[in-house]
Amino acid sequence: MNNDHLVSPDGSWHYASAQDGHIWQFPWDGGVGQRISGPKQADRRFRHYLHGISPDGDSIAFVGTEAHGHDPAGTRSLWIRNTSAGTERLLGEGFSPADGPEFSPDGRWLYFNSEIASTTPGHAQIFRSDLEGGHLEQLSFDERVNWFPHVSPDGVYAAYLSFPAGTVGHPPDRRVTIRLLHLETRATRDVVRLDGGQGTLNVNSWSPDSRRLAYVAYPFRP
Repeated sequence: MNNDHLVSPDGSWHYASAQDGHIWQFPWDGGVGQRISGPKQADRRFRHYLHGISPDGDSIAFVGTEAHGHDPAGTRSLWIRNTSAGTERLLGEGFSPADGPEFSPDGRWLYFNSEIASTTPGHAQIFRSDLEGGHLEQLSFDERVNWFPHVSPDGVYAAYLSFPAGTVGHPPDRRVTIRLLHLETRATRDVVRLDGGQGTLNVNSWSPDSRRLAYVAYPFRP
C-alpha cells in the first residue's frame, strides 16, 4: 500500500492505492480485499492513485499516471470511476499535470491541484471543476506551489499543502505550510508550518465537525 487511502461515507469500506498500480477495496471490519480499478495498464504503464470518494460512495476520483519517455509518470490526468457500473471517464482534458482530485461535500465540484495555468514547471495551484457544467475555477494565485486541497465537511474551507516557490512536485523533507482557503471570500491563512511534504496531507483528514484537521509531520533529524 502507499499513503493514498480513504474510508467510504458509510464507514463500511477502506479504499487504498497499492504498489501494483491499482485501487483496492477492503471491508472495514477486516477480510479479503478486491481490486476495483480497471485493467488499463496491462503493460503496467498506467497506474491509479486514489484521492477522493463521492458523498454517495458510488464514485472514486483518482490520478491516472502513464509513462512518457523516460518518466514513468510523465502524464498525470484526473479520472472518475463509477464503482458499481465499472465505467471511467477522463475529467475535462485531464488538466495534466494534475493531482489530488477530491469531491466537494455536496458532490458538485472536484477540487485538485494543477499546473495548467502556469508557464513555470512545477508551479501548481488549486482549482475546482464543476462536474455538471464543466466550469473550471482557479482558487489560489501566488508564487508558492500548492497541492492537495481538502474541503471541510461544512463546505466552508479548503485546507491544502503549500510548498516554497520553485518546488517541483511534492517532495518529502521540506519546510511546508498547511493553509486554509475560505471558499466564499477566497481569503487564506496559515494554520501551521512544519517539516513534511509528501505524505503530510495526501487525502482528506477533516473531523466530521470541521473543527480539526489531522496531518503528518516529519521532523528533520541530524
